[in-house]
Amino acid sequence: MISTVTDLMAESLFASDLQPSEQPDTAAINAAISATLLRHGVEGCAAVVAAEYGDHPETAVARMRWCRERAGDAVAVAA
Repeated sequence: MISTVTDLMAESLFASDLQPSEQPDTAAINAAISATLLRHGVEGCAAVVAAEYGDHPETAVARMRWCRERAGDAVAVAA
């Protein structure tokens, strides 16, 4: 279960095509989050996260760490 807006944003960013190597700014991150939520919905984003952890656990942890950091930054900017 998603407990905060930041968690939802992190899962959505994780499910997006945006990559850390692109060094996206906050606007790009927010756009990716919105587009991914519209495309997959909350449950769909959670399913993508679960599948990636099952298929690629060695890379999923680092990606989620990056997503949580960026989602937290995006929330802080919005506040």
